[in-house]
Amino acid sequence: MIALASLVILLPFVAAFAGMLFGRRFPASVIACLPMAVAAVLSGVVAIWEWRAPGVREGVLTRIPTGSLDIRLGLSVDGTAAVVGFMVCCVALAVHVYSVSYMSPSVGAPHGPAEPDEPAPGEPPEKGPAPAVPPVPVHGEPGRYSSYAAFISLFTAAMLLVVYAGDLLLLYVGWEVMGVCSYFLIGHHWEDRANSRAAVKAFLVTRLGDVGFLFGIFVLGMGARSFWISDVLGRVWTMPHGTVVAGTLLLLCGVAGKSAQFPLHTWLPDAMAGPTPISALIHAATMVAAGIYVVARLYPAFLRSTPALTVLAVLAAISMVGSALAALAQDDLKRVLAYSTISQLAVMAAGLAVGAWNAALFHLLTHGAFKALLFLAAGCVITAVGSNMLRDMGGLRRSMPVTFWSMTIGFAALAGAPPASGWFSKDSIIEAAQHQAVHGGGATKGAFSYLPLSAATPWTGRIPDLGSGIPGWSAWTVYLALLVTVALTAAYAMRAWLLTFFGPPREVREAPPLMRYTVAVLAVPALVLGFFGLGAHELRPALGSALLSLLLVAAGAGATYWIWQRRPEADPALALGRMRPVLAGAFYVDELYNLTIVRPVLALAAWVVRIDGRIVDGAVVGTGRGARTLGGLLRRSENGNPQAYLTGLLTGLAIVVLAVVIFT
Repeated sequence: MIALASLVILLPFVAAFAGMLFGRRFPASVIACLPMAVAAVLSGVVAIWEWRAPGVREGVLTRIPTGSLDIRLGLSVDGTAAVVGFMVCCVALAVHVYSVSYMSPSVGAPHGPAEPDEPAPGEPPEKGPAPAVPPVPVHGEPGRYSSYAAFISLFTAAMLLVVYAGDLLLLYVGWEVMGVCSYFLIGHHWEDRANSRAAVKAFLVTRLGDVGFLFGIFVLGMGARSFWISDVLGRVWTMPHGTVVAGTLLLLCGVAGKSAQFPLHTWLPDAMAGPTPISALIHAATMVAAGIYVVARLYPAFLRSTPALTVLAVLAAISMVGSALAALAQDDLKRVLAYSTISQLAVMAAGLAVGAWNAALFHLLTHGAFKALLFLAAGCVITAVGSNMLRDMGGLRRSMPVTFWSMTIGFAALAGAPPASGWFSKDSIIEAAQHQAVHGGGATKGAFSYLPLSAATPWTGRIPDLGSGIPGWSAWTVYLALLVTVALTAAYAMRAWLLTFFGPPREVREAPPLMRYTVAVLAVPALVLGFFGLGAHELRPALGSALLSLLLVAAGAGATYWIWQRRPEADPALALGRMRPVLAGAFYVDELYNLTIVRPVLALAAWVVRIDGRIVDGAVVGTGRGARTLGGLLRRSENGNPQAYLTGLLTGLAIVVLAVVIFT
């Protein structure tokens, strides 16, 4: 199995390498899609193998001596890694296939009426040059698809390395490579200032969190005297408690950055400036999923660190409610989906905080399916109407039936409406949060089926009992935040659905076949994936939480529909009144950061430039001028005149002789 997992990582990496070197000579789409398809099949084999024979399988390729703790280049595959790796490969393959059509120059042609307007009979045709800019921006550019596809493959390989890595430092390599790939892919259309700024922002904000993440790895590795993940988890119960708390809190810095949780969440909405398939890849399978996956992978360490779980719970509560409110007022369809991603990732983090380990991972999988579906379907809509803005959409359900029904399933899964997949996974987290809030301590619904680990028991992939759990106030905070988020999610999902597809009918072209068929295929797992959780007791819907969730979904969606049907031509967000600008600006967190961090740093940089120019450069220039002046004085004695040299010699000799006579 380790050999198969190695191939799953290696194939996208080879595709990236080949795309960079030969993408202009050979079909870049084949170089990208074929290895990814093989990797998806192999990851499916790994998942089935692990399902039929559960266990932890490890393999070490080589050891790198460092003089202190060796680094082991090796992989570790368990049930979690197998199923997440399969999800990553499937979404990446869908993005590759979709991008073949999305990035072709022909997709940039206008997608309004099929034929240009004909002049009325008797009227002369319009004269003058054709407009220089087409109504719809061109996605594809000759010679750039190969680099685009190569970076997607490298992005996928890096995420798979995070998923299968057996060593924390090897995991960190994949973690950082993802950051670099996100920079290049978000800024793919570098000629647009918004894209380049968004790429830089994503890179800097995530790097800020990664500093803490790296030190967290060092703390846990040095505490366990090994960076091998199974060694760290097996020894976490014998490590000093302070070491575990410090290490896990530092890891949360990187998790907050990568998974876009408060206060490092601001990069993700701006990253929507990049190509839509990249948004789908980042939101569904790579980058943001990595933070949640790492917490789940190192869960025993977090279970021993109540402060870390408490911080995770608070950040999750703030992120899920705040982002859901922000999504309710956005005018850009992709930004609505971006804020929904922050909110849904916070739901997963909340599940981990209250001990619902299985439910959190299950929601990670269902979210990967329906969020990839929503973003790729949004790409179809944006391509058809030529705009990201909801005010430019509407009336598309008859012209784009495949996109309409697929996106309807995606919005239903996002809102948590049965029988879509999101209802099953979200309900499990709500039930676990309710259990933890009401009963407190003990094992919650998401963790009770796992056996506790003794101090001497090696890590076997099982999760220990939650023990005392997080404090009661934080459990109640998470539970109430989840209930509010369910209603808000249904409200903004209904708003986006109505504004995109309803209203006066309009004639546009359906998306190209590769794009719409990819979306239609993704609609299947988004609809039925939740039923696969019925085999696990802790993932089955509970009657009380299921009914409560349905009532909240109906309340949120119903309120939005009631407001909309009164004035179908108006945006339901107008009902927010004076709160709408605040919510549309996401509570002005970016402006606060600009005021308290960006401007002081820029002012300090300007001051340093002035100091450097006046003092440092002045000292250097002054030293050079002084040396030149001194050299000019010395040069006068070296004028090349032999008579002057002889006169000086005789004069010096006379002075020496006189000195000897006088003083002896």
